[in-house]
Amino acid sequence: MRLTTSYLLTILPLLTAAQQQKPLSENIQSWIEKAKSYIPSAATAPIASTAAKAAANNVVTLTTSNWQSVLSPSSSDPSQGPEDWMVLFSGGNKSCYGRCVGVEKAWNESAALLAADPTAPHLGYIHCDQSPVLCTTWAASVPTIWWIQLPVAGSDQSTPATTIRKLGLNTTTVTAADIVKIHAKKTYEKRPVYEGALHPFDGWAAKAGLNIPLGYVLYAAANIPSWAFMIVISMGSRYVMSKRQGGGPAAQRSAPRGGAPPANEPAAR
Repeated sequence: MRLTTSYLLTILPLLTAAQQQKPLSENIQSWIEKAKSYIPSAATAPIASTAAKAAANNVVTLTTSNWQSVLSPSSSDPSQGPEDWMVLFSGGNKSCYGRCVGVEKAWNESAALLAADPTAPHLGYIHCDQSPVLCTTWAASVPTIWWIQLPVAGSDQSTPATTIRKLGLNTTTVTAADIVKIHAKKTYEKRPVYEGALHPFDGWAAKAGLNIPLGYVLYAAANIPSWAFMIVISMGSRYVMSKRQGGGPAAQRSAPRGGAPPANEPAAR
C-alpha cells in the first residue's frame, strides 16, 4: 500500500478525536508511534522532500564558528536540569565514502517526527566534508549520533561536567524509528559516558582553549601527503648518518690537512 502525505494529514484529526481523554503529551507520543508505523521502508519522493524541509527547519547546522555559541544552555535555572541535544555527524564521499545517504534520509524523517514532540531534544547536524576541522577537533567518526547534555551553572556558579554519549549508526539498516527511539526509549543511556582528552567541553584541550587550534594542526597533519613524510625521514636519516661518520661535511672541511701535531711536540720547521 502506498502512503501519501495527504493520507497522513487525514488520519491525524481522527486520532485526535479518538484520544481526547488523554493528556496532550500522551496524545503526541501516540501520534508519533502511529506515524512511524505507517512510514514504508522505501518512502516516496514527496514524503522524503517534506521530511528534508522539516529537518531544515528543526535542525541546527553546527560549524567551527558557531558551535560554541549554539551549544550553550538556553536557561540559567539549575532546577530545569541539563539541556539535551542530539547531534548527527554525517558526511559525503570524502568522509563517509558515499554511504551516508540512507542515514541522512532516516535523520530527516526522524526530525519531522520529533518536531511534534515537545519533550524532544534539540537537534544538531555536522557535515564532516563541509566542516572537517570541527570533526577532527571532536575526534568524531561518521555516521554517529552524539547525545549531549548541557548542564546549567549552579547557584555557586560551578558548572557540572557535560555528558556525552556516542551512538553508532548502521549505514544500511538505520531507520527513522531507530533514531526516534534514542529519545523515546532513552537508548542513549545504554552507552558509556565519553571522557576522552578531546572532549569538546571538558577535555584538557578545551579547558586550555586549544581545542580548535589543535583541530587545525591534526587536520593539517592528516592531509600531508605520504611522499612528504618520506622526504623528511630521508633527510633526517642522512643527517644522523653524517654525524656518526665524523661530524658531517662542515667538520671535515675545517680539519687541517696532514693533521695537527700533538700538544707536547713542537711543530716541524
